[in-house]
Amino acid sequence: MVEQSFALFETAIGTCGVVWRARGIVGVQLPETDAAATRARVRQRYPKAGEAPPPQDVKRAIDGIVALLGGEKRDLTDIAIDDSELPDFNRRVYAIVRKIPPGATITYGEIAERLGDKTLSREVGQAMGENPTPIIMPCHRVLAAGGKTGGFSASGGVVTKLRLLTIEGAQPGGPTLLDSLPLAARRRGA
Repeated sequence: MVEQSFALFETAIGTCGVVWRARGIVGVQLPETDAAATRARVRQRYPKAGEAPPPQDVKRAIDGIVALLGGEKRDLTDIAIDDSELPDFNRRVYAIVRKIPPGATITYGEIAERLGDKTLSREVGQAMGENPTPIIMPCHRVLAAGGKTGGFSASGGVVTKLRLLTIEGAQPGGPTLLDSLPLAARRRGA
């Protein structure tokens, strides 16, 4: 029996992947250049995972991710994540991040303060960069000081982060007179 399984699925931004074990989701792969590249990346990150049809709870997770990436506001906190093999520090950071509601943001420094040491901001940022379950573990809701976007290591980088925040109605730095506009300007001809 395969301990880990994965499935690919189509979204508005491309082919994504999800990896699971009996206890929950262990990985989400945002789109690479095409489905073959996404599959290859999943296999690289999770070499023991076999491709399989997703069980019902994983299908619900996929449906939530597809809806969110398609522009629907979704709260994915009810999706089970198996973080049992992650470092303790990362699990503590993710426990805080998982509680950030859609439309809200928090800074690396605020997470560090909640951990009891405001000097841990860089370590919090590193944990965000190592997040194996983006979208479900909403690292896109974590910003740098002063409402700056900070990084986003998933495919598409900060543009993807801004798109997710826009979908959720978040306003880094607070509301403005133009708060109904998207966070990122659209390209001409798009």
